[in-house]
Amino acid sequence: MKDTLDSMPVESSTDQDSFANRKLIRPTLTRAEGAHSDHGHNHGHNHSPAERRDRDRDRDRDRSAGAGAKKIVPTEQTNAENFYYQKQMQSKTPMVIVLRDGEEVHGYIEWYDKHCIKLNRSGAANLMIYKPAIKYMFKEGENGRK
Repeated sequence: MKDTLDSMPVESSTDQDSFANRKLIRPTLTRAEGAHSDHGHNHGHNHSPAERRDRDRDRDRDRSAGAGAKKIVPTEQTNAENFYYQKQMQSKTPMVIVLRDGEEVHGYIEWYDKHCIKLNRSGAANLMIYKPAIKYMFKEGENGRK
C-alpha cells in the first residue's frame, strides 16, 4: 500500500475540487519511516506524522477558540437606551413618564445624560428628572400602563 501512495501525487487527484477546503499533506517517506508505520502502530489509520500533527494542532485551536468564546463577557452597555432617547428626541414624541411615586408627567425629551433627562412640557415648567426616580415611560397614546 505504501507504493500506491507514493505513485499518485496529490496534484493529479481527480477529486481535487472536492477537497479544496482541506489541507492535505503527503510527504515522501523514506523506507525506514514507512517500515515503522507498517507494523500496526497507527491502529488502522494511514495518517502520516505530519497529518497527525496538523490535525492535533487544528483540534487544539478549535478547543481554545471554543473556550475563549465562553469567557467573553457581554458589554456593560448596549446603547439601546441611548438609541431610544435619540429617536424620541429627534421626532419630539410626546411621552408619559411615570415616576416611582405614581405621578405622571407629560412632555417630550429635550436631552438626556447618564443620570437624568430633561422633559419639555407645554403650559408647565420644564423638568429635569433623575433617572432612578422613573418607574417607566411610554409614548403618549400607547397603552403603557402596568
